[in-house]
Amino acid sequence: MPPTPTFDHRRIQSFGSLFTAGSDQLLDHSHLKPGQNAELLAYNKTLNMYRENAKRTNDVYIQTEFAAFLVEASQGIEDTEEAWSYLVEAQKILKQLSLRGHGDAQYYLANLYALGILHRSHKSQFDKAFPLFVQAAKHHHADAAYRVGKCYEDGLGTRKDKSKAVQYYKKAATLNHPGAMYRLGLAEIHGELGMAENLRDGHKWLKRSAEIANAEYPHALHELAMLHEKGNAVIFIDEAYAHSLYTDAAELGYAPSAYRLGECYEFGHLKLKPDPAMSIYYYTIAADQDHPQACYALAAWYLVGHGTVLEPSEDQAYYWAHRAATKGYKRAEYAVGHFCEVGIGRDKDMEAATSWYQKAADHGDQRAVQRLKELATEGLAVRPAPRRTTNSMLWNRKK
Repeated sequence: MPPTPTFDHRRIQSFGSLFTAGSDQLLDHSHLKPGQNAELLAYNKTLNMYRENAKRTNDVYIQTEFAAFLVEASQGIEDTEEAWSYLVEAQKILKQLSLRGHGDAQYYLANLYALGILHRSHKSQFDKAFPLFVQAAKHHHADAAYRVGKCYEDGLGTRKDKSKAVQYYKKAATLNHPGAMYRLGLAEIHGELGMAENLRDGHKWLKRSAEIANAEYPHALHELAMLHEKGNAVIFIDEAYAHSLYTDAAELGYAPSAYRLGECYEFGHLKLKPDPAMSIYYYTIAADQDHPQACYALAAWYLVGHGTVLEPSEDQAYYWAHRAATKGYKRAEYAVGHFCEVGIGRDKDMEAATSWYQKAADHGDQRAVQRLKELATEGLAVRPAPRRTTNSMLWNRKK
């Protein structure tokens, strides 16, 4: 089943990025106007100036930005109690603004509750987040409407209710939310959320989402690409279109699309001419995000290298194979076991090799099962040394 965007409990978005997907820019605090030598002011003095400025103004946007600034500032403070005091102050400001009906403040405060930022044990508080998302959605806040849909679908802070989820996804979609359009598209295609299966209408939702895809919501591009790569009774095969969609998604940083392009350029899928440089480029985009198959593929490339494009490196091969193995990818677990046994990219270590073979076997890798049987039969002290190969992974990956 294709993924649906979820609440990310591992990162904190800046206030600006809550409205502009993918933005990691710090807030513009030009309204403080502390002078040309602002960089010389002590941090606390700058903070106090910002605080006083926010108190004097009735501008709800400046006040909301200040609350967001406090949240961001708290993340860089080692003193736990001081950091918590910043969060308490931010919460107080946002609550006051929320009571005044400010949709952006309601949405930001809801996110803080959902992410567990306003709980000392970092526990998500969807019981507090959900009503705030609902309030913000009433002010036509697209992201809030989308999150209300997610809450109803997943039972976060409220009971599960498929019809309500669809209602709010559609509301968000009318407000041009790509994630909501994507979710509606999947629901129509697969007959989910109580909706009748309708490939044609689902395809339309995906196309609408793809047209406004961004780094936070690139999913529709990938889904459309897969549909047009394989085709069905309603959707025609168009490999050139699929390639362009995968490319758009990969350039937005979407790991599954980058991995698929790495495969296509390695093995010549989608009628593409094999291109090692492009294959390595796209595998790297995905591998840098810990996509296990991409990490494994990159390890294979480093084992053999390719002309002037990539120098062979056993150290890098081991690094990427190990990175894939730590994600539970059975082929990589077997490869790391082999590397440990024969000494590729690291010293020989039979104990480590056996451990990795066992992990791979537990995940169903038959080569690992066979190797463990051989070791048990031969005995560690008398077993013949295995053949040291550097291309076995690559041949095993042929598709």
